[in-house]
Amino acid sequence: MTSSSPTSGGSGRPSPLAPEIADRLKRSADGLLPAIAQQYDTGEVLMLGWMDDEALHRTLTTGRCTYWSRSRREYWVKGDTSGHVQWVKSVALDCDADTVLVKVDQVGAACHTGTRTCFDTDVLLAETAEDAAGTHAPDTPGAGQ
Repeated sequence: MTSSSPTSGGSGRPSPLAPEIADRLKRSADGLLPAIAQQYDTGEVLMLGWMDDEALHRTLTTGRCTYWSRSRREYWVKGDTSGHVQWVKSVALDCDADTVLVKVDQVGAACHTGTRTCFDTDVLLAETAEDAAGTHAPDTPGAGQ
């Protein structure tokens, strides 16, 4: 997909987004952008979903997060079936315009497994008590001098 003629979900339709936004987006080969959902007041990272131009447009205009389901090949509005709604507080592009950060007010669980966040089950490296307290010296040359 070229940035000069963005499409919605690879359908060949013109983008519903304003040209100044659509022209900047760097989508995957299938027309998608990763969308990170973050709790607006705590900074907690809740989930990662995928958006095409139409899903991003719906998110920007409805105040509810809309994603593109890669497995079901359809749009889904977070909370329509579960009641675990994501109320949009802000939407930002990263510096490369290839990822969207959506700050939300999450009602209930964000993860389809029923947990608050999709990132609390398989923690591969956890912060230590010293890290949290700021008493652990960084492992860098010259630290502590």
